Amino acid sequence: MLGDKNIVTFVPTTDFGRARAFYEGILGLRFKQEDDFALVLDANGIMLRITKIPVFEPARFSILGWRVHGIHDLVAKLTGKGIAFEQFGLPQQDETGIWTAPSGDKVAWFKDPDGNILSLSEHVHD
Repeated sequence: MLGDKNIVTFVPTTDFGRARAFYEGILGLRFKQEDDFALVLDANGIMLRITKIPVFEPARFSILGWRVHGIHDLVAKLTGKGIAFEQFGLPQQDETGIWTAPSGDKVAWFKDPDGNILSLSEHVHD
């Protein structure tokens, strides 16, 4: 029923300006529009609605992620733009923050300005 429909993603923020500077300026998503309810960005054909709310507590898990190739290069580029990657003390997590799962998949986590946890993942079978 919904398998052929496009997904819309949602991320909370308390500050549109700060969120736009991060998602558009640092991560490179394309700005579409802004209204009183959401900042809308295009994430490679997926609509990302950054919803403004007065107060919230960020989730303690990833709420948005990207499947990537060349995770080491992307982590280095984002680190160069001031992004700090999270260290969770996981076995097989290197000094750059990239964790290698037993399957060989690689994941790195970082936060947006509101503390939302985002991730990059590179999968062996992609």
